[in-house]
Amino acid sequence: MPTTHHIAQFNVARMLAPLDTPTMIEFVAGLDPVNELADGAPGFVWRLTGEDEGVPSSTDIRPYDPESIVTMSVWETPELLWEFVYRSGHLEYLRRRQDWFHHLAEITQVVWWLPAGTIPTVAEGKKRLDHLREHGPTPYAFTFRNRFPAPTGEAEEQAAVA
Repeated sequence: MPTTHHIAQFNVARMLAPLDTPTMIEFVAGLDPVNELADGAPGFVWRLTGEDEGVPSSTDIRPYDPESIVTMSVWETPELLWEFVYRSGHLEYLRRRQDWFHHLAEITQVVWWLPAGTIPTVAEGKKRLDHLREHGPTPYAFTFRNRFPAPTGEAEEQAAVA
């Protein structure tokens, strides 16, 4: 049975230093391998890439401030996204995040359901993250830990948008 919804994720991180400094050299060196890993992972649908054509990562997109970078991707299921994040070579970089990024007291990642075939915008990711920060997990914006099921009907989908 075809999936009617996919899961989107958006996160923000505040860098310890500019990307072109020694502090960030290992992070930058890992961008292409981790992105290639994502692109080939089971359940991968789409990821945000640079604003300039040919930029393979989203590090040039700074919707919050010059020190913050974002990632956004779409996956077939939350389980497949979880597998990529926590059970692939991505985990090595995730474990080292304190080497490259400030610890932020606020929530930095949000997930949400979207109709299959839909590509989210950075503005939507920001809106969902802001909603999660203000209201906690809801069907509109939630976390891995506090997931909601995919909408099953139009009424449920409309309620999730509110």
